[in-house]
Amino acid sequence: MKRERAFTLVEILVALAILAIALTAGMRALTQATDSASALKARTLALWVAQDRLAAAQIAFPWPALGRYAGRATQANADFVWTAVLSATPNPQFRRIDITVGEPATPDYALATLTGFLGNPERAP
Repeated sequence: MKRERAFTLVEILVALAILAIALTAGMRALTQATDSASALKARTLALWVAQDRLAAAQIAFPWPALGRYAGRATQANADFVWTAVLSATPNPQFRRIDITVGEPATPDYALATLTGFLGNPERAP
């Protein structure tokens, strides 16, 4: 009588353990990729908000006063908070603007920052 060779219970358990580890690693990689895509989307939208604020400041008339400004903006159905700090430069005809954009839940964590310069529209040629 010939005895057939089959997998033992221990071999099956080892194979299942290896499979479980591999599937867990795959799910973790998938989750990280999804989180990265969400973070990239939020940062892109925040940068668009900062660019919008810079453009609004550049076309503002009269020239915005020095100081700190804050507000809320919506971009692609996502809410953001922004702060803009206008400061003087060595040339009195220009001002520096630093814009920081974050999420309302964590406004101190900057998703995007943008620095630009404003020229005095009253002195334009």
